[in-house]
Amino acid sequence: MARRKLNRSWDDIASALSAVGAVCAEPLPITTATHDAALEIARRDGLSFYDALIVASAMEARCSTLLSEDMQHGRVIEGRLTIRNPFASD
Repeated sequence: MARRKLNRSWDDIASALSAVGAVCAEPLPITTATHDAALEIARRDGLSFYDALIVASAMEARCSTLLSEDMQHGRVIEGRLTIRNPFASD
């Protein structure tokens, strides 16, 4: 997206990814348990499997807030993960 839609150079993209990596924890791998949790979330909550995989991964990482402009702002999953649209005007 940054390359095509925002017309950023590869150097700009590498710099941005490096800055994000400097302040974020090491990513967790997607395991079969993550996959199984995502399938259950998709079935139960009516999310697409891709969105459910993002939610399951966030929950596995013990996040309490998930930022997404594509999912329902303010929705709470399993009483412990709140989806927030960072562009919403609450």
